[in-house]
This record gives sequence, C-alpha cells and structure tokens, in this order.
Amino acid sequence: MRDIEPDLLRAFLAVAETGSFTAAADVIGRSQSAVSQKVLRLEEALGKRVFERTSRALRLTRDGERVLVAGKRLLCHYDAFMQALSAPADNRLLRLGISENLVLTQLPQVLARFAEQYPDLRIELTTSSSQLLLAEHDAGRLDVVIAKARKADGKDRGRVIWREPLAWLASAAHRQDPRRPARLVMMREPCFYRDVMTDTLDRAGRKWTTACTASNLLGLQAAVRGGLGVTVLGRSFAQDGMHILPFSRHWPRLPDTELSLIGGGKELEPIVEPLVAMLTEAFEQNAGLMIAADAAAA
Repeated sequence: MRDIEPDLLRAFLAVAETGSFTAAADVIGRSQSAVSQKVLRLEEALGKRVFERTSRALRLTRDGERVLVAGKRLLCHYDAFMQALSAPADNRLLRLGISENLVLTQLPQVLARFAEQYPDLRIELTTSSSQLLLAEHDAGRLDVVIAKARKADGKDRGRVIWREPLAWLASAAHRQDPRRPARLVMMREPCFYRDVMTDTLDRAGRKWTTACTASNLLGLQAAVRGGLGVTVLGRSFAQDGMHILPFSRHWPRLPDTELSLIGGGKELEPIVEPLVAMLTEAFEQNAGLMIAADAAAA
C-alpha cells in the first residue's frame, strides 16, 4: 500500500458526503473528471475499491466505509498540523451556531477535543432551533451553522455532513390503540421534527392530538419516557425507557434527517473542517452503539 495524498482523500470524502461526482466537484472546486481520477488513484494506492458504481447508483463498499471513517480522522489531524505551522497563535473568533438537539449528545465531547486542538481560538457558541440559527446566520450574526437546513426553492442549503433515519419513539410501556387519535409529544414551533411528524400523519390520514408540548429536547424526552405520547426524533436520540415503534399503517415510514454545514468560507475552512470531522466521527460512533443495542434487543 502506497502513501495517500490528502487531496485524494478530500475528493473521496466529498463524493461520499454528496453522493455524486458532480456535486463533489462543486464542493472542492475541481472538474468532475478530476474528482473521478483522484478517486481512482486513491483506489490504486489502497489496492481496494471504495465505491460500487452502477448506471443508477453510487454507494460505498465495505472497504469504502472504513476509509470514510479513518480518512476523516486523518484529515482532521493533518489540517490541524498544517494550521499550526502556517500561522502563529492568534485570538480569532468563531461565531458558531449548533442545533440545540446536539447539546446533550455529541456536542460536549466534540467541543472538548476541539478546544485541545485550538486553544487560542475564541468561540461564541449559540444553540437554538435550526430555523432560528439559520435566521441568525442570514442576519450576519453567525459565521457557521451546523443544523437541519430545509431545501429552499428546490435547492439544498449548505453541505450535508450527516444523515440519520427518523423514528417514532414511545415509552417502553407504550400500548397502541388505533381507534383513538395518536397522542403526540412535540416541541414548540418552529421545529423540524414537529413538522415532519404532523405532515406524515396528515398524509396517511391518521388523526392526532397534542398530548404535550415541550420547550426543549430534555423535556420532550422526559415526556415520552413518562408515557405521555409518541414523538419523532433521530434514532440516536432514543434513551433507556424508550421504544422505537416499527413502521406500519398507524405509524408511517419517515424520511431521513440531514444535518448541514452552512457558512464558513475559505478563511474559516482550516478550523471548520476539523470540527466537522470530529462531529461526524461522534455521530458514527453513536450510530454504531445504536446498531449494537438493536442487535442485542433482537
């Protein structure tokens, strides 16, 4: 196995995250053919195929999934190394907005690692709903936002850095009565999960009623565990005392949720990309724990 050039890994990660060579070319500012050549060179250097290509789809191979996790970690350390050598310590400010749903899960450990890597960076952290964070960014009060960004005019906003299946969550003691309207636990508006939950039931013709409205994720999870009703969240937000309801006529299939990076630009890229790598690594570890828990419960 030969040494791997960072540019080859960056091209591969861009394709893996966007799902296509065309979109990856826009992300890294190269032509589609150049991105394709870099991925081919990466496969040659590794002696492994990282993508299964068909006329209709592009998906990671088993080796590709391993390269994705290890590659993000390697580039995170590489970028930190280059940043440390390129300029003396400074006192820059990063105005960072992160969806409040991450505060109780992945964010603390990620911020601890990030602070160790950038001890001289000042962070002005704002946590709120995705909609409010996007409004703050549009007003110029945030440099970078990591949140759920809905499509505007049919176009994606920002760069998707993580996708996760949504699930119907109920208490472990939940008993379904299909004759009665679904009792829902939801957060106050504006809320992405609230909209997905009610829109999905409306399209399926399932009647529903609001059993509890919570002001934050902690309160919502407590209400669900207490048996007040059912809610919709990413699978990683399931806790002890919660049960993931299987999709059915009464609990219709849900879409995936997407977490996007909005803003940043070239000037902040050397510090934003390591943060994204740390965050997605934490997501992957948490997803692995969820899979292991599902297998143990089966």
